[in-house]
Amino acid sequence: MASDMGFRLSKQRKVILEELRKVKSHPTADEVYDMVRKIIPRISLGTVYRNLEFLSNKGLVLKLGAPGEQKRFDGTPEPHPHIRCAVCTCVVDVDFEVEVPAIPAEHAAGFKILSTNVEFVGVCPQCQETQQ
Repeated sequence: MASDMGFRLSKQRKVILEELRKVKSHPTADEVYDMVRKIIPRISLGTVYRNLEFLSNKGLVLKLGAPGEQKRFDGTPEPHPHIRCAVCTCVVDVDFEVEVPAIPAEHAAGFKILSTNVEFVGVCPQCQETQQ
């Protein structure tokens, strides 16, 4: 099962990727583990973590989350904006075209830009209800 990236995916990686692409909830690694265990009961949490890192590093999934927060994963690897709840950390896609600003090389402080992530932060409807 070759990917369009020029490498093969193991059965475990393929199942993780397929399960992640079935949902729009941007699950944590623990949630992905619970999903994948239904198909591969003997898979370990560590294996899921390592494979999510691999898939993220290869650009097949997006890894989302602010520093110090539990990471969430998105099966849609193309850049697109998200909204993250500042209270419960849930993440949802923004269904709206957002123009991503570019930084001219002379203003990038010597950095080679690898990717850009547009993320809005707010309070989700459920947390708003809880706060009232």
